Amino acid sequence: MITGIVQGVGFRPFIFRIAKRSGVKGYVKNMGGSEVEVLIQGDKQNIGKFMESLFKDVPEVAKIDKIITEETECGDWKDFFILPSGTYVKEPSQIPPDFAVCEDCMREVLNPQDRRYRYPFNSCVKCGPRFSMMYTIPYDRENTSMRDFPLCKECEREYHNPEDERRFDAQGISCPICGPRLFLSTIEGEIIDGDPIKTTAKLISEGYIIAVKGIGGFHIVVDPLNDDVVLKLRKRKNRPQQPFAVMAQSLEIIENYAIVNEKEKELLTSPQRPIVLLKKREDGESLSKYVSPGLDREGFFLFYTPLHYLLLEEFPPHLFIATSGNKHGFPMCVDEQCVKEKLKDVVDYVLYHNRKIVNRVDDSMIRVSNGRPLLLRRSRGYAPLWIQLKNKALHHDILALGAELQNAGAVAFKDKVILTPYIGDTDEYSTLIDLENYVLKFVTMYSLKPKVVVVDKNPAYQSVYLGEKLAEKFSAKVVKVQHHVAHILSVAAENGIESGVGIAIDGIGYGDDGNGWGGEVIKFEGVKYERKHHLKYVPYVGGDVNALRPRRMLAMFLSTFMDWNEAGKIAGIKEEEARLLEKITKKPGLMTSSTGRFLDAVSAFLNVCDQRTYEGEPAIKLEASARGGKLLDLDIKVVGEEIDTPSVFKWLIENRGRYRINDIAYTVQYRLGEALIKTALKYGDKVIVSGGAAVNEYILKGMMENSEGAEIILPRKVPPNDGGIALGQAYYYALINDTS
Repeated sequence: MITGIVQGVGFRPFIFRIAKRSGVKGYVKNMGGSEVEVLIQGDKQNIGKFMESLFKDVPEVAKIDKIITEETECGDWKDFFILPSGTYVKEPSQIPPDFAVCEDCMREVLNPQDRRYRYPFNSCVKCGPRFSMMYTIPYDRENTSMRDFPLCKECEREYHNPEDERRFDAQGISCPICGPRLFLSTIEGEIIDGDPIKTTAKLISEGYIIAVKGIGGFHIVVDPLNDDVVLKLRKRKNRPQQPFAVMAQSLEIIENYAIVNEKEKELLTSPQRPIVLLKKREDGESLSKYVSPGLDREGFFLFYTPLHYLLLEEFPPHLFIATSGNKHGFPMCVDEQCVKEKLKDVVDYVLYHNRKIVNRVDDSMIRVSNGRPLLLRRSRGYAPLWIQLKNKALHHDILALGAELQNAGAVAFKDKVILTPYIGDTDEYSTLIDLENYVLKFVTMYSLKPKVVVVDKNPAYQSVYLGEKLAEKFSAKVVKVQHHVAHILSVAAENGIESGVGIAIDGIGYGDDGNGWGGEVIKFEGVKYERKHHLKYVPYVGGDVNALRPRRMLAMFLSTFMDWNEAGKIAGIKEEEARLLEKITKKPGLMTSSTGRFLDAVSAFLNVCDQRTYEGEPAIKLEASARGGKLLDLDIKVVGEEIDTPSVFKWLIENRGRYRINDIAYTVQYRLGEALIKTALKYGDKVIVSGGAAVNEYILKGMMENSEGAEIILPRKVPPNDGGIALGQAYYYALINDTS
């Protein structure tokens, strides 16, 4: 039995070929847990040759996690066969994610002599959609949406030819004769005649907004050099400031607009093809200033299907905005009906195909901060690969529902945690339903019987409501985990760490004392933890309205050391609002230690951003404003358990007009990192860092340059934001289960 990424990657044909070369007899077949069963008969020399090839020549996109061997009486096999798949789960294995089109397939698409010339859906055993078109496991054509496209004679000949290394037993293959078809229509549904790709490219160049169906959902595509059309898209999509991602045909084109280091090149050209946030060139070409207003990074990614390449080839700049095809706050559309209903006031035309998208899979997103690649969104190419717990095993199957914003859920069993693809903000009902559907899909695929559902401690989260509902469905118990503890444990889970110290720098999470935590130094041992330090509490009157209005948050920081009348004037809020806040704050109320709200307030003070239109905007723009800054003389003191962030505003007032904005922004963020790491070093020489602000380049630099040789451990396999929370929740239960 072989487990790992061994279905949907040409593994059975590979086993068949090395068996024939080695002279062994027997069979290979897929099983119902995404594993592969192999039986071989032969003498020691032949079996030795087979095993050597198994390890040496394994396909590039395959990954062997485990080989379970046993001797058995099995009759006398006369040859080696690929048998029909079994449905019994012997040993669970990994569901293959979606891969970018490979170079071999693109060569065929670009070769006028090839029968797949300009075929938008070309794929082979090494590339193409997998999870996005799977109904269930095992990975066979009849279990995918390719079952709607019976193979033509030529494709069938390739499929049954053992000498064809790329298409023998390849479940997703097709060609222009037997495969999916492209259609171009108006948003009202009127089909447009002519070559759909060439016509679409012409429409983009004329300033129209197009919905384009890809592997895991629709993109909205427009010209990124046209100010008017980018502004039109912003207005229609109700997205006034949030940056758009840009897809390009080649790395060379991206380098005209952005600085790309070696790690970033590796990420951009990988089979996962994520969006990578790159520093904008100050000396090169530039996109419309409205693509990513106020930011110093641009989100670029390379084409990952032949369709994308062909469309980019026909559009002269060879790059276009390719942003998620969704109405603001809703899941991305995966079918034409959704586009016609939800995007009727956004897009003008729809380029679509007739292959069903079974599982929505958003584009993954990564940035490199201080040399560390950090996931911002874990989806296409990465999900639903599992994360293996290094030192723990669960006694029960469990569900973990994550948090609320930028969320992902998980199922977990034995030593495996399988996160869903990126789900989004589950405070929106349709997104919450998506979370439920994906979790239940994995429960079915892996034949799980959940006994525990793990959720956040925040009683207002919709994911908590869903967790309680699922607990009732499965007669399972509910376990609640503090938000920032889960952040820290998500990194601990990846690294097999059972005790230590962590820094959680985040927006707002429900704290054990009922306040809004978000800047925490936490020492933990198993499931026991102690909050050792935190950013100094400030009032949080009105809750999340403060996240939308950074000047209001600024006033609350200032009110900790000056009267409200003066605080309101400096912050730039109305006098009557300042009086109301003063009245409310005289009574005991909600307080916060949030890193995000601190950065928001600094952003407002420096007039960088005083209104949030998307998650994290003021802090993200503050980070961008620090580019090229120099370090100034500022000391953020630690008084008892509290890191004195309000004192930063005293320093800002004292030095108003004295320094450049980028020097001030750089200094505040750097010094915050310095203060946090100095407190954490009291409790260990390995420090975990997680939370939404853990991607901040200057905070991380402040930590790394003041770490005194201690190891700073950041997440690698999951986002530091709430997209990684479910892993921490699952690990919490693994630890509590171990000690109970």
